[in-house]
Amino acid sequence: MKKRWRNFSIFFRKFILLRNQSLLTKLWVLSSILVIFPVLSVGIISYKLSSDKLEEEFRESSQQIIEQVESHIEYYLQDFEIASLKIISSPHFAHFLKLETENIGNNQEFTEATRTILKAAEYSRADISNITVILDNDQVIDTLGLENYYPATKIKDEYWYSSVPRNGMIMLVSRTLKLKNNNEQPVISLARRLYNPKTLEPVGMLIIDINFRRIEEIANKVTISKNGYFFILDAKGHYVYHSDYSKLGKKVEFDQLSNLKTEEDGYGLLDNDQQDFFTYSLSQNLGWRFFTAVPYGDLTESIIQIGKTITWTIFIALFFAYLIGFGFADSMIRPIRRLQHFMKEVETGNLNGRVKVESTDEIGQLTMGFNNTVEKLSNLLEEIYISKLKETEMNLKQKDIELRMLQSQINPHFLYNSLETIRGMALEENQEDIACMSSSLGKLLRYNLKNSSLTVSLGEEIKFCEMYLQIQKFRFEDRFEYMFDIPEWAMDLKVVKFSMQPLVENCFKHGFDQTMRKMKIILSVVKISEFSIVIRILDTGAGIQEDILNEITKKIEQTTTVSNGINIGILNVHQRISYLFGSEYGITIQSTQGVETAVDMHLPIRKAYEEGEQE
Repeated sequence: MKKRWRNFSIFFRKFILLRNQSLLTKLWVLSSILVIFPVLSVGIISYKLSSDKLEEEFRESSQQIIEQVESHIEYYLQDFEIASLKIISSPHFAHFLKLETENIGNNQEFTEATRTILKAAEYSRADISNITVILDNDQVIDTLGLENYYPATKIKDEYWYSSVPRNGMIMLVSRTLKLKNNNEQPVISLARRLYNPKTLEPVGMLIIDINFRRIEEIANKVTISKNGYFFILDAKGHYVYHSDYSKLGKKVEFDQLSNLKTEEDGYGLLDNDQQDFFTYSLSQNLGWRFFTAVPYGDLTESIIQIGKTITWTIFIALFFAYLIGFGFADSMIRPIRRLQHFMKEVETGNLNGRVKVESTDEIGQLTMGFNNTVEKLSNLLEEIYISKLKETEMNLKQKDIELRMLQSQINPHFLYNSLETIRGMALEENQEDIACMSSSLGKLLRYNLKNSSLTVSLGEEIKFCEMYLQIQKFRFEDRFEYMFDIPEWAMDLKVVKFSMQPLVENCFKHGFDQTMRKMKIILSVVKISEFSIVIRILDTGAGIQEDILNEITKKIEQTTTVSNGINIGILNVHQRISYLFGSEYGITIQSTQGVETAVDMHLPIRKAYEEGEQE
């Protein structure tokens, strides 16, 4: 699990955070994320909202058209219902129905009179093609007469005949009249049952065949789109009206239309090749559903145009965004690259040049600060060079010189004064943490500089070691905790001055790992004999890798002071202890990677400030 997490962490830093990539690459990727994703999101959302809005507007427009057509056709067909009532309620027709059914056929006078009534009703309206009366004894009276090539008695076999309401209400169906010369005429038939006024028993059927002249005029006024069309279905899913007359009276070919629920309005997509988008409305008076259908391609044509416009707008916006971004990135990266080039010059030892400061922003301030650092470094190197020349002239004992070289005491009073200045400024700004840190750091410097004594008491060393840990607390906060396990009798024992701080610092160098777990530092003293003690600095951090630990141990065993700057603190402390107390004393290290590291300082038991010792 740990290895997998480490591999993921490496992958994340390398490919997501682009750790090893140039600053220009990082800026390009960041700008892409900050520009492309928002612009694409806005474009996609705009396209979606626009398409939904257009579809909604089309649906509402189609619904309004259907409702208008529905209203016109309802009023139009109500006139024929009234016409059928006029026929039935005429005195002669009522007397005709009162006659015994078996006597009607024998009375030619009543038959012709009834036909005259029907023809009068037909002539009153040009959109009536035929009026037929079918009696239960198969007697037929119609206005077409010999022109009707379709036997009227076969009407009883059609699917709708038995479904005509028996409560006197009408029923509307689509049919086709067969005329002479094999001509066919599509009609809407209004059917109403006839009853004997005396017995109230059904005696036949009145059928008024209405041609599509007026309905076509209404339908032609329905403008949906260039490829849209209008049609009507009855309650059983048969075509009442369609621009293709061959479908009239037939069952609709789409199950989704014949199986619609009872809701009055709705819309959907047909499962045909064109994927027609349809809207419909249910007429409660007629029981019909009025439909408009448009190929979905016609509906989305304007949506596609909007999509193209948004796409081009996005590309143009991205082009100008990257053009401006490239200029901005170049103006920011150019001084950084110039600073990088000069830093490489400084690495080779060339401290004479300076970087040109072109702005007062953060990069300009960074450049100015680097120039000042290089200048101070140049002056410091010159001072060190002069100091080394003077140091060679001094006639001091070799051991004392070596000890003081290892202790590396410099008297940077200007740093102490600077820290006091920072502390004062922090107090003025009510920055208590900064003031406390500056004060602690200043006390550490003063502790190192206050006298030339090579040894101090353990209590004094512990005091300033704790001060160092408090400074680290400001940096790492709750990532570590520390405790002291020092017996009272050990507080006056003699230790090498400034020997514990480098060892505690080693805890932070090797202790923290990527798991961010909390580290614990324990400082304790153990008496191992009557003449010696061990001061142990133990941390529960990540530990030291085995190869590094072997390298440190090897250098500790060497008598040379050269360490190439690696682990110089541990080596420095070890060699100072050896010089002051003997080669049998010094530093040993034990470490278990991922568990803990223990650094033991072996010292003799001597009281601080014993007689003959320099204070």
